[in-house]
Amino acid sequence: MQTVSKKEMQLVQGGNVTTPQGFFAGGLHCGIRKTKLDLGWLYSVVPATTAGVYTTNVFQAAPLLVTQESISNNNKIQAILVNSGVANACTGEQGLTDAYEMRRVFAEEMNISELDAAIASTGLIGVPLPIDKIKAGISRIHIDENTDASKFEQAILTTDTCVKNAAVEFEVGGKKVTIGGAAKGSGMIHPNMATMLSFVTTDAAVKEQDLADALKDITNQSFNMITVDGDTSTNDMVLVMANGKANNETLTKESHDWPVFVNGLKKVCQILAKKIARDGEGATKLIEVQVNGAATDVAARAISKAIISSNLVKAAIYGADPNWGRIVTAIGYSGQQVNPNNVKVAIGSITVVDNGLPLSFDEEKAKDYLSNETINIYVDLKQGNTTATGWGCDLSYDYVKINASYRT
Repeated sequence: MQTVSKKEMQLVQGGNVTTPQGFFAGGLHCGIRKTKLDLGWLYSVVPATTAGVYTTNVFQAAPLLVTQESISNNNKIQAILVNSGVANACTGEQGLTDAYEMRRVFAEEMNISELDAAIASTGLIGVPLPIDKIKAGISRIHIDENTDASKFEQAILTTDTCVKNAAVEFEVGGKKVTIGGAAKGSGMIHPNMATMLSFVTTDAAVKEQDLADALKDITNQSFNMITVDGDTSTNDMVLVMANGKANNETLTKESHDWPVFVNGLKKVCQILAKKIARDGEGATKLIEVQVNGAATDVAARAISKAIISSNLVKAAIYGADPNWGRIVTAIGYSGQQVNPNNVKVAIGSITVVDNGLPLSFDEEKAKDYLSNETINIYVDLKQGNTTATGWGCDLSYDYVKINASYRT
């Protein structure tokens, strides 16, 4: 892995969850899925200060309940175990028993306290967890310098077509600090949050509550600003682990370098969020919607999310149809106070609406632009100084094909 100058925040090419000091990760096939890797683990050499955010779906899966219990013990986690293929959601008392057993056996194998272990599951809902296969897989976990983080990234996937990772580095008080991340998510993606899992690591030392507050705020600017299909899963989880191996002075909200750390964490989360949106089931394009000139953060975010959530907008972009009427319609039903006579809309560099009225534009040029893999839509409400950006994807025929036969 190579990086450029560390004077400012830099993206680490090929970086992942093990780029920060003191983290190991790997994955294996334990037999939940036919051939794909289906059991991944992430391990810190010391207990790490940990914060999490979780799905708002009332059918919260058993692994989330167990992981929240672990973190609430002392806000520290040393290892995380993730299985794919079965979500262990809507599985009743047996599901909770299996989740606790999964955590117990994993902690024993890692030689750590049970409450220093976290678990996560993703896959089919309502299917009993194949706990015997998972326990057999746990017994094969081996952590050393040759552990392969790419196998962790593969083991957590379901309908994803690619792994999703990111890492940045920067200086804090003269110490090099690194933040890395891995995520999964392709379908059933909608804030808050998605059928997604995201695991972020850092070797920075960070105060517990301040890390938790930063993660919640950044989630609202990243994972809660993406959508694929409008569905919110039972298993969504984002965890960030800070193990302090960079030996920096513990960061707090009052620290001089706090904004630097927060920007780094935000960068990793937004990269992962955009990769999830781009890998939406059947997607061919990433859609980025920037709303400017809003009166409040709430308005800016709600309008951006309304546009990226619109099936009509998504279908039009799939077909390279510059149908601006669908964009202004989404703005109008967002539930936010908007003066239609002020609104400006641009598709890429092409302004299609200004002061609420359509402008004459080159349709062929707009169609050519909409044939790109990344589509930017800009909205200016001219009501304030607040901005927000959301990410989504187009809606293709393949989305229906994938989800019409997900179980079979």
